[in-house]
Amino acid sequence: MPNTSSGILLAASSLACALLLPFPSFADDEKETESWRLFVADHSLPIVRAIDASSGKEIGRFDLDGYASLSLSQSGRTIFAVQGEKNMVHAIATGISLSDHGEHRDIELSDPKLLPASIKGEKPGHVVTHGNDVAIFYDRDDKFDLLSESGLAEGKADIRSFRTIAAHHGVAVPMDKHLLVSVPNIEAPVKEGELPPRLGLRVLDRKGEQVGDIKRCTGLHGEATSAQLVAFGCEEGVLIARPGGIDSPKVEMLAYGSSLPKGKVSTLLGGTSMQFFLGNYGEQNVVLIDPDNSDQPYKLIELPTRRVDFILDPAKPQIGYILTEDGNLHLLDVVKGAIVKSETVTEPYSKDGHWRDPRPRLAIAGNLIAITDPRHSLVRMVDNQSLKEVRSIPVEGQPFAIVAAGGSGAVH
Repeated sequence: MPNTSSGILLAASSLACALLLPFPSFADDEKETESWRLFVADHSLPIVRAIDASSGKEIGRFDLDGYASLSLSQSGRTIFAVQGEKNMVHAIATGISLSDHGEHRDIELSDPKLLPASIKGEKPGHVVTHGNDVAIFYDRDDKFDLLSESGLAEGKADIRSFRTIAAHHGVAVPMDKHLLVSVPNIEAPVKEGELPPRLGLRVLDRKGEQVGDIKRCTGLHGEATSAQLVAFGCEEGVLIARPGGIDSPKVEMLAYGSSLPKGKVSTLLGGTSMQFFLGNYGEQNVVLIDPDNSDQPYKLIELPTRRVDFILDPAKPQIGYILTEDGNLHLLDVVKGAIVKSETVTEPYSKDGHWRDPRPRLAIAGNLIAITDPRHSLVRMVDNQSLKEVRSIPVEGQPFAIVAAGGSGAVH
């Protein structure tokens, strides 16, 4: 008969040896990396350049039909180059893909590239992404287009068009099963060649049917998303759309009240990990907006000179940065509601002159703030704590609009 006891002892011994040795781990095949890319549009030439933020080397150059404003998708995978004067929107793949895996995040890197699908329409303006949805609004046409970011990446635009009553300088925002769309005042007198003013906001379902009544928001301009909320700037206050309505989002006006001086919000940024909004309030003020504070929703912050650009740090939700025309960069502590540090980063850039004159723009690339300096053909890289320049990147022409895409993750 076989010696079963010795067989059992041998199996147990083998198991014990196996337990003493390290099991193969996915971590053995991983390394952590951080990568950031800057996408810079020239002020007057139809060019967008992709630059590696670490080395400063140009890793892509994309020729367009006209000079472009840039909009980065929520996912960070796609940049929309909006060429309003040429009635064209091009999409650029950033080549950076971040995916969540619970206890860690992966990052995949590839070459940035111009995607084959292009979108045409009369005077494209605002491009808004929410999840996989992309809404492109046309100022000189009575429509906006809705498409998917994933479809663009695969070379298929899959465009659905929705009517906007009449051509106007407006916006459309995807929000779950609904679409939030500006409404023109078609009864207002309009001079030849001009567009009607904005009257308010309406909610559409995904079939394009209006849900509920139009919400008044005179002069609607500026939108942002924070957590599940969407905000719009109005003459009367800031209009807040939040989930929780019976058949559609609940839309409420957050009135300015008597504590604020005369003015309005027309540009908005939305907090990431914290639910709040930061808006302009005239050219020499910004305002922090707490949509859940019914007693004191607004905190006004006066600036030393007029604002040139401002941005929120996505990785540091309590921090914002404001560049003023005297060339100073200011660190705004959102929790304190005050500017806590300021440093000079460029020469003065006056706000006088045409609104589209070349002036610096800001982008966040990890622990650095990228600031275009069109007068000197540079992108200045500034430390986000000291606000001191650590290096600069020469860029041919007049670097103007800028966005940064990237992050950190495991590479398998």
